Amino acid sequence: MRYRLMTGLLGLAALLFAGALGSVAAPLRVTTTVGMVTDMVRQVGGDEVEVSGLMGPGVDPHLYKATASDLVKLQRADVILYGGLHLEGKMQGVFEKLAKSGRPVRAVTEKLPRTRLLKPEEFEGQYDPHVWFDVALWSQCADVVAETLGTARPASKDAFQARAVLLKGRLEELDRWVRSRVSEVPAERRILVTSHDAFNYFGRAYGFKVVALQGVSTVTEAGLADVTQLVDFIRSQKVPAVFVETSVPHATIERISKDAGVKMGGELFSDALGTPGEMEDGDDLGTYEGMIRHNIRRIVGGLK
Repeated sequence: MRYRLMTGLLGLAALLFAGALGSVAAPLRVTTTVGMVTDMVRQVGGDEVEVSGLMGPGVDPHLYKATASDLVKLQRADVILYGGLHLEGKMQGVFEKLAKSGRPVRAVTEKLPRTRLLKPEEFEGQYDPHVWFDVALWSQCADVVAETLGTARPASKDAFQARAVLLKGRLEELDRWVRSRVSEVPAERRILVTSHDAFNYFGRAYGFKVVALQGVSTVTEAGLADVTQLVDFIRSQKVPAVFVETSVPHATIERISKDAGVKMGGELFSDALGTPGEMEDGDDLGTYEGMIRHNIRRIVGGLK
């Protein structure tokens, strides 16, 4: 009798344990594009998401074309989140086809107020997609991420929203830190010369004049006249340093530095994050916050 009772209890316990395991939902499979979006989805999603980013360190999203393995990841994803505003120019058609087929595909920037977006003349009527360089503006994208994940998994909706609130709080602190650091640079020295126009939102938010060799998209290459004009500008304005970007070839901007007789201020992250796990002053360069802090240290150090 006791044996049968123990056997029955053990069997019941096994069933309950198996049921408990079965009730734990598998993580949402989320496919993202650029590192800034990937990091935000991880922050908001927590352990309830499994994020697969298509574009790693040093990748230029303006020129990126989806590979066969990328298409497999996109097809298998429960949710697809990307930057938008034509940042991933050559992948736009892929996203549109997936959306028409009923896939949950969203741009994290889709709810940003259009009055807060920049529309450079050289970008043929399109908005500048590099919104992450205005930290306060970028933080608003967390709401779209939380909403999208919550729609895909309603049971975790409150958890996603709570993490989005925490993330926005950290980014508010980061924005204050940026403002404090850039205040160390005299107003007349706040001229940021880079490879391409990725820093216009940064300039507007933090009081810098931004001058770039290429336009907003790296698809357009700079000509000899552009190089000469930029060299003359650097000399006339007595710009103390110019900067290269991790996702754009360095050769031309290094030549400009030499011709203008100014130093290289260092390498900035523009369209891609650093390598995950690579640390600098306690910051992981593979995260959005680490990327911003790295850039500010280089900019302030180069121009101060």
